[in-house]
Amino acid sequence: MKTVQISLNSIDKVKSFVNSISQFDYDFDLISGRYVIDAKSIMGIFSLDLSKPIDLAIHSGDNTDEILEVIKPYLVD
Repeated sequence: MKTVQISLNSIDKVKSFVNSISQFDYDFDLISGRYVIDAKSIMGIFSLDLSKPIDLAIHSGDNTDEILEVIKPYLVD
């Protein structure tokens, strides 16, 4: 499992993020404080505070490089 910080501060970003990660068969969780939601759930994402960066937990064995390339626009430096 790998955890990175992402920013989803607009409706368009949320839509394109969910479309981007939905192509993978792995599980993705968004963690904000004590809340953990499925990152492929648009409704779940909108239940979080999107004004600040969110932790994304990627549950993939060895394919994180490809996933990180796809989610690069959302990563927080």
